Amino acid sequence: MIGRLPILDIAPTVFFGGEFVGVKAIANESITVSATIIREGHEALTAEAILFETSGKEFGRFPMRGVWGAPDRFEIEVEAKTTGLWHFAIEAKSGGLRSTSEKYPILVERERALVGAWYEFFPRSEGALRNKDGSVTSGTFKTASQRLRAVANMGFDVLYIPPIHPIGHSHRKGKNNSLTATASDPGVPWGIGNSDGGHDAINPELGTIEDFKDFVGKARDLGIEVALDLALQASPDHPWVKSNEDFFTKRPDGTIAYAENPPKKYQDIYPINFDNNYPALFAEVKRIVKFWISHGISIFRVDNPHTKPVHFWQELIAEINREFPEVIFLSEAFTKPAMMHALSKAGFQQSYTYFTWRVTKSELIDYGREVAHQTSHFFRPNFWVNTPDILPFHLQSGERNIFAIRALLASTMTPSWGMYAGFELFEHESLGEGKEEYLNSEKYEIKIRDWSEAEKKSATLSPFITRLNEIRRKHPALMRLRNLHFHPTDSDSVIAYSKREKDDLVFVIVNLDPKNPVEATVHWEMWVLGFEAESFEVLDLLDQSSHTFSPHTRMRLDPNLIHPKSSGYSVGRILTLKDSSILTRNKK
Repeated sequence: MIGRLPILDIAPTVFFGGEFVGVKAIANESITVSATIIREGHEALTAEAILFETSGKEFGRFPMRGVWGAPDRFEIEVEAKTTGLWHFAIEAKSGGLRSTSEKYPILVERERALVGAWYEFFPRSEGALRNKDGSVTSGTFKTASQRLRAVANMGFDVLYIPPIHPIGHSHRKGKNNSLTATASDPGVPWGIGNSDGGHDAINPELGTIEDFKDFVGKARDLGIEVALDLALQASPDHPWVKSNEDFFTKRPDGTIAYAENPPKKYQDIYPINFDNNYPALFAEVKRIVKFWISHGISIFRVDNPHTKPVHFWQELIAEINREFPEVIFLSEAFTKPAMMHALSKAGFQQSYTYFTWRVTKSELIDYGREVAHQTSHFFRPNFWVNTPDILPFHLQSGERNIFAIRALLASTMTPSWGMYAGFELFEHESLGEGKEEYLNSEKYEIKIRDWSEAEKKSATLSPFITRLNEIRRKHPALMRLRNLHFHPTDSDSVIAYSKREKDDLVFVIVNLDPKNPVEATVHWEMWVLGFEAESFEVLDLLDQSSHTFSPHTRMRLDPNLIHPKSSGYSVGRILTLKDSSILTRNKK
């Protein structure tokens, strides 16, 4: 029943599975609470948002303001201060009347749930050696540890590693997904399991469980969290095939069905059946997750969660987070939006996104607005520029500036972004025309890269990436999602946006054309920036140059210029106010 003063269309709320689940937030992150409030007659209304701590105690009351152009709409920003399940309600007053809404949950998680710079490498490739006879000796956790400092120096704070478990031998795939593997082919890490063990075992070629723990510890000492792949599938040699046949689907002839994603076939992988013996399967997966948590893992990148029941993830994540609230799950679900959103509502803290394929100005603006404003109360995006599975068409030219453009966009549009090793070396050879896959994919072979030689020849994007991550760390505005605002420009090649967090204001302007200089006027919407001024001074954080902006700023962006201070790339600008006091001195 509505109250004496109807409080309607309350936002943000997330209704899922017959109940309200927590709006996603981190501590001290601003959330705009709003509602439509009406009453009969013409008497004035006032409203307050009430915030409740995890204990249920009232934390504070915040007077709501009217929304311009919407006379019955009220809003205010609130911030929960600690992790845990908070709630909010709205109270309306008019004369002697008073109405209070129901309480709605806000799930406040640790900062890494929203913010992170992710890097992916295959441990077996790091430190691998090519022998005189042409054979390859696999890298190990010990050799991969030597690459950790370079990852940390680039400013990455999460390292995602593909499955590290024993790899099956039956139907093992060869180079470039060949159906015929040679004795030297290492197999696909996602073909999990052989006589050495399954999901709770280490591939002996990588080392021991103690080597793994040492690897995780060294990463932690450098400020890096290791994210482990959770791939719920098995090779035909997995111990489950003998111990738990009911985990799989059998054909009429009694054989176990392998995985298919038409027209692709994965003869080396058995998918899991969640209907035969759900309790036993759930218990086993939970055991595996807790096993790796006990060995230092607090982040899981989940492979293809959209091919498993949504309720399974809701139950699993809830149980794990109840005991280990610090654990984060990243959904790798490049699929229909409804499924991606359902997985997030079910509990996934983050998700891969369509950014990888959003290239034009209009595509980027539409998608940026979607993830920052339309879905941010339940869907946290992680913008990946590439993955081992995806070599986007726009990178296949090998044009270095396009790599810089994509890194700049990904690292400044959202608080979490990621890249797969080799991106910084401009790797771009595709499997074939019309295919978004890498030639000589690392999924099927050990890849040896000469990082030091690339540095000597300046044939790497790593200095530019390092600078981007340095800028991110120093500017709280780039560590937030809901503050993204696009500003009009008069060129389809130039995109401009701003992000503000309290007294930190960042402007980003990018030339989306990797080859040609462009002149354009950016029309800064001053009401969004939060101050009025005929002109204001800004500093370019990439090359340390100073500029004078006005509400209508004419700029020339030439990607062919070389600025040593910006690590050699001039594809765009990241700027901040030289005097941030203007935000409080000259408020609009």
